[in-house]
Amino acid sequence: MLRYPGLPKGYCNTAFGKPVIPMANKKSFVLRIDEETYEALEKWAADEFRSVNGQLEWIIARALREAGRTPKKRQPPTPPVQDPEPPTDTRS
Repeated sequence: MLRYPGLPKGYCNTAFGKPVIPMANKKSFVLRIDEETYEALEKWAADEFRSVNGQLEWIIARALREAGRTPKKRQPPTPPVQDPEPPTDTRS
């Protein structure tokens, strides 16, 4: 994994220079589908400039949203808010 100054720990660099989460955070599984379905999926993905895997992720994410089953993302902890300094009297 390539590391560059300024990128948060656990992030790597891509060919496009955008920080991304490492692949280790994704679950792998085997999917068996018939050849005609795969060919249709492959064409659809190519039409939208995606890989077949990217197209499947997009389809699944859309289906989850439409069904109201999108998993809630964990929000990072909110940093504590510091009280602003009281205004100083500039009249002398």
